[in-house]
Amino acid sequence: MRLVLVGPPGAGKGTQAEFIAAHLSVPKISTGDIFRSNVSQGTPLGVEAKRYMDAGELVPDEVTINMVRDRLAEPDASEGFLLDGFPRTTPQAAALDKLLADLGTALDLVLELVVDDDEVIRRLSGRRTCRGCGKIWHVEFDATSREGICDRCGAELFQRDDDKPETIATRLREYADKTAPLVDYYGAQGKLVGIDATGPVEDVTVRAIDALRSYGG
Repeated sequence: MRLVLVGPPGAGKGTQAEFIAAHLSVPKISTGDIFRSNVSQGTPLGVEAKRYMDAGELVPDEVTINMVRDRLAEPDASEGFLLDGFPRTTPQAAALDKLLADLGTALDLVLELVVDDDEVIRRLSGRRTCRGCGKIWHVEFDATSREGICDRCGAELFQRDDDKPETIATRLREYADKTAPLVDYYGAQGKLVGIDATGPVEDVTVRAIDALRSYGG
């Protein structure tokens, strides 16, 4: 199967992508991984992307799409893949459709992890990161035995700027403006399936796999 996974920040895309890709025996492909691979290998696209990243600018869609094209052309993706974090906008989705058509294939399904803003803020704002070992804890779901102290190494915990409620609210607005329209785009193609992403991780995975089975996955 050829899948795209979409959902707001804090929906659990990265975790679910790992489980779903393993279930389907297809590679999980994230733009973050693609960027790191190209930059570390010094590919022409990696060099170009790094130039924008070093300047604090967004990497143009054309560069990102060409990286995705190269990755999808690799042998392990020939029988299917799961894209996590791409496309993020409707122009990118249209470019992906064209790219896949050029490769003689198309997306089978788009899974949307559905979770409301209040739950996202609850999940993300409760995260605390260890200054020592970098482990991420959660004040509600994975609390340490001593408040503010890492159980693993004893170092101080802190709240990253990305995990502060005001930053999360900004990210959610950005998602609503740029990425949420993908739901309408893929819905119009009849390829969108919504999955309730609340509750334990295992329950969400079961719902996602059940939905895939309904579509032959």
